[in-house]
Amino acid sequence: MKLEGRCAVVTGGTGGLGWRICRALADGGMKVVLVYLNSREKAEEYAAELRAGGTEAVAVQADVTTDRGIAAMAGEAERRFGGADALVLDAAFNQWVPFPDLEALEPSLWGKIMDYNLTAPYKAIRAMGPGMKKRGGGRIVTVSSIAGFHPSGSSIAYCVSKAGLIHLTRCMAVALAPEVLVNGVAPGLMEGTRMTENLAPEYAESARKSALIGKAADRDDVADAVRTLIATDSITGQTLIVDGGKVYH
Repeated sequence: MKLEGRCAVVTGGTGGLGWRICRALADGGMKVVLVYLNSREKAEEYAAELRAGGTEAVAVQADVTTDRGIAAMAGEAERRFGGADALVLDAAFNQWVPFPDLEALEPSLWGKIMDYNLTAPYKAIRAMGPGMKKRGGGRIVTVSSIAGFHPSGSSIAYCVSKAGLIHLTRCMAVALAPEVLVNGVAPGLMEGTRMTENLAPEYAESARKSALIGKAADRDDVADAVRTLIATDSITGQTLIVDGGKVYH
């Protein structure tokens, strides 16, 4: 898909990865709807920076776990840019709970993690995918994690939610074919993200050392992978691991 002049909606747009995704898509000539939950000042600053560089961009406050929030971001894309051509689902939630500590992984926390990381993407794709299909095409990219391929990460709930998101990506590729291509990226540990900040320091350090490159994955590499999956005309139903050589799939 040609990126120039197309509109991308990016959830989690103020995060360490989400912001880089917004920049990568803007560099490709896309219009950007930067979706945030709480960081209004940062979101407006980022949107202004994109506009200063010649990109048509707007920041939208939305709770992506709610129907109202999803309607708000989809509606803004429609009003400003005639609808979304691409949807990037980067918003997520995690909390550190060691795997053996099942008592600490309370059902309420399980539910919150599942809601943010799996149910919210399903609702967003369900709400926006058919519109892309009717307009003749679109691209959807999910952001999961290597925790979805391997039983390690911030918690069992996080791993299961990301594994579910990877399979949701495959299933939605089937549901929206052939007009809408649905793919995902699965990053490993990345520096400067909320997800990494929520990990136990010793676990994060172990993750760095265990990668073949001996360090965290680069956020800009992940953002470039997202842009590639939006530009593609022949890849769908796939999730690309970007982790510096840790999990092999």
